[in-house]
Order: sequence, then C-alpha cells, then structure tokens
Amino acid sequence: MFARLIAAIAAASLVASCATVPSSPPPATQQGFVIAANPLAARAGMEVLERGGSAVDAAVAVQAMLSLVEPQSSGLGGGAFMTYYDAAARKVTIYDGRETAPAQASPSMFLDAAGKPLPFDTAVLSGRATGVPGAVAMLAMAQRDHGKLEWRTLFGSAERTAADGFVVSPRLARLIAGDYAENRAPDVLAYFARPGGGLLRAGDTLRNPAYADFLRRLAEQGPTALYGGQTGARIVERVRQGDYPGSMTMADLAAYRPVKREPLCRDWRTYRACVPPPPSSGVGLLELLGLLERTDIARRGPGDPQAWFLFAEASRLMYADRDQYVGDVPDVPVAGLLDPAYLDQRATLIGTIAMSPPKAGTPAGAPQLAADLTREPAGTSHFIVRDADGNVVSITTTVESIFGSGRMVDGFFLNNQMTDFSFSPIGADGRPAANAVAPGKRPRSSMVPTILLTPDGQFAGAIGSAGGNAIIAYVAKSLVAAVDWKLPMQEALAQPNLVARGAAFNGEVTKFSAATLDALRARGIDLKPGVGEDSGVHGVLIRDGRVDGGFDPRREGVVLLLAPKR
Repeated sequence: MFARLIAAIAAASLVASCATVPSSPPPATQQGFVIAANPLAARAGMEVLERGGSAVDAAVAVQAMLSLVEPQSSGLGGGAFMTYYDAAARKVTIYDGRETAPAQASPSMFLDAAGKPLPFDTAVLSGRATGVPGAVAMLAMAQRDHGKLEWRTLFGSAERTAADGFVVSPRLARLIAGDYAENRAPDVLAYFARPGGGLLRAGDTLRNPAYADFLRRLAEQGPTALYGGQTGARIVERVRQGDYPGSMTMADLAAYRPVKREPLCRDWRTYRACVPPPPSSGVGLLELLGLLERTDIARRGPGDPQAWFLFAEASRLMYADRDQYVGDVPDVPVAGLLDPAYLDQRATLIGTIAMSPPKAGTPAGAPQLAADLTREPAGTSHFIVRDADGNVVSITTTVESIFGSGRMVDGFFLNNQMTDFSFSPIGADGRPAANAVAPGKRPRSSMVPTILLTPDGQFAGAIGSAGGNAIIAYVAKSLVAAVDWKLPMQEALAQPNLVARGAAFNGEVTKFSAATLDALRARGIDLKPGVGEDSGVHGVLIRDGRVDGGFDPRREGVVLLLAPKR
C-alpha cells in the first residue's frame, strides 16, 4: 500500500516538476497545489483540498502529518510563521506562532555558576530549552479566520497513519542514526528502538499510538488539548525534569497567544516580496536581495564564479546586520536597513577580494547593541499550499534542533527554541544583545516564509526553507537562480548551497566545479563542507499562467497539483 502511494505521489511530483499540468487546466490563479518535504504530509493536505478545504485547512493536516513522519524537523510541540495570501482581497497577512519564553525565564538562564554560557549540547537537552509551543494556537487562529471545513475533520489522515504505522524513510533513518546530542536523549532512543535491539532502519514500520490518541483529543477539544488538561500537565512535568530544569507552568501554556502581524513588503525585480517582520529575519532576506540588486549577479549564471563571490559577500554584510539588530525588541531599525541609500553604501563594500569579517553597519534608527552569533540548528520544514480559490499559505515550521530538545510528550517532541536566544545577554563590549532572553519574549528566527506578488497584487510565487541560520541564504540563492538566472524552479532549488557568515564560508563543495572552487579561492573564499540537515527549500512561481513548483532534492519532498473539477 505504502509503495503504491509513493509511486503515485512520485508520478505527480514528476509532472509538477516538469511544469506539465493536466489537459484543460484551470487558470493559474485557481490551480491548487501542495508542496511539502514528505509525500505522506503532502497527500494529507491534498486530501483536504479535494474535499473542498481551504489552504489553511490543508496546512493543519500537513502539519499534523509532518509531526509524525518528519519529527526531526517540526511538530505540534514547536512553532511556526505563516505568510497568508487572501486571493479575493489581494492581501497578505502574517500569523506569528513563534514560541515564547516562560514568565519565570531570566536573561542568565543559559549561564553556568561562573557566569559562562552553557555548552550548547547541555542547554539543548535541558528543560530550559523548551519555549511555550505556538504552532497549534497559530494554526487554530488562521483556521478560524480562513477555514472552510470543521477543525475536527482535519486530523484523520495523521491519526490513522499514527495508529496503523508508516514506513521509515531513508532520510528519517539517516537522522535517527546521526551523531547528534539529541539522539542520545532517553526519549529519542526509546521511541526509535527496534524490536530485538538497535534503532529503526529505512523500511521498518513505526507506530505512534500515543500521538494518535492526542490527535483525537486535539480534533475534538481544539487547542486546549495542548494548552491545558493532561497534555499540558505532562509538558510542564517533562520540562521540569533533569539538570537545568525549565520553569514553564500551566499558566504559561494557558497564556500563549499567537500574533497577527502586518507583512514586511518591498519591491524586488518585477515582484513585491512579502515576509514576516521581526522577530523573524524577513528584513534580512529583503536586505540581501536589495544588496544583490546592486550587483550584476543577474547578468551572470550558476557557472560563473563571480556570481557566487557576489552572493557570498552580500550574504556576509546582511548577516552582520541581522545578527546585531534583529530580535523581539521594539527598536529593530527595519526602515534603516532597507533604505536605498543604506543599501547603496553597504554594497560599495563588495570588492574584488573577500573582505575581512564585516561589522554591522549603522542604519538610521540603529540602537547601541552587541553583536550576537546565536547558534540555530536546522530542525525545520517548509511547505506551501494553494487552494482552488487561489488563497496561499507559505509556512515555515520547526522544533529547532533535530528532534527538538529530545523530550517527548504524547507522541510528539518538544521544541528547544529557547536556545535560539543569545546565551549571553551582554556582549563583550558591555552592550545588551537584541536577542537576549526575557519573560514572554519570542526568540529571533531565521524563518522567512515568503510570498511574491505582481505589481497589481496578484499571487506570483512563494518560497521558504529549513536550515537554521542558513535559511536566508538558501532562500535568496533559490530566488536568484529562479528569477535572475531564469532556471525552472526545480533546477533552481537544486543549485549548490553557499552560506557565508562572518569568517565562515560553507557550502556543498562537491556540487561546485573544480574551476569554480579555484576561482573562489583566488578571490579569498575557501569553501568548506556544511553540516546539519542542509536545506529544505520549497518554492513556486507562476510563469506564463502555469504553476512552476519545485521541492528540495536534498529531502523527500513532492509537488502535488489539485485536479480540476469536471
């Protein structure tokens, strides 16, 4: 059964990636689709669209399934940012489901007795790592605003799969066997234990009856099934166990509220690009695109070393600014960072040889803050849904590290998003960090679910990625490849990744030609292999009235098209 499903989905994916659609397709503004990192999750969303559900209805189903089949990346114990496009109103809205720090959190919670930052692996496995989950409450808010089906009808596919079991995919098996601190956590070892010893392998069947039971309660009770009751009590109990226990309470869970925000939009090339505002790093993506517009990268191509040099240097300038200024604070200098004059000035720093690690600039409105190099692992997923009415969801969702904090409650992993805060609230220069911990605060995020519009406000495309700090670079590279270099979306996403931040130059070394690597070295860039989960970019553009969708070949994604009604 599973093999037949995979074959059917793979066939649909191949059709989508070749931009071949069924005969007599509906107009592009009505062509529904689901793009996700796992075939079972994409199919769960498509089943909702086929029942007449909205894009947000389908997103609930996709997330419920991802929590089961891609637990290393996202889940109901984590958070998310959703960028939503209302086709009738031609309006973009941001739904912020980022986790929050408990009321008893303190700026020094990740410091040891000597005032030094805890080792990351110690912090990530501690109860203090878990923030109040936000994905479920955010999805519920968006579904109340834009849903067409009843909430209780959106979890059946994930519930059945959890109860009956699913086949462990090669990627999940590889990460189960990976050398990560979380993989040594007791809950992770117990969940993925193989009967007879060892850990699950690709092709094994994994059942999760506890998650099936939780989904039944979530379907009937709504978000209160997570933010109160037995599941809420178990979350609080679990984070308070072990060394460096967390401070989360039932009151923290009950008090969580998602936030509806205005998007941050700027013109880029022929599009209007809309992203989430801080504490997301959407401003960083827009700054990077603005810097690249001031180069000749569009006249080059993927085989030109100078194109990758320009991309690397612009990335380093952006990250220097993003790391210093972006956080859940009221004085992020968004307008100053995106001011054309400031971008002009920053772009002049790109020379012919790689610069020394750049410092943050001083945009208008910049506060006096310390530089911050918060570490962000890559346990994240991105998916895109469009319904038959043309409404679109672009959502990046995460539990932070691989398998989150390594702690499980009711069949899902808890996030470790608190480690997205700066461990040290004060920089070496004595200035405060914008991304310091504070009660109720949301940690800075690199997630940038993006929607592109035409000048008259119609949907033109969407994109987003997994990848921790590298998300911004992954998304920008894919946009440059698809828009500037005019590659089909599937080919654009497959282009090599290059992430340049500070003194580090990382990338998919084996995917660049030897000549390109040599030319980059001559320009002062010695590319080193990256680490972690790598990218998970999913994107779509409307080209000549057709859907050009793509999935990241580094994962197990698919593009499914909604068949036209007859």
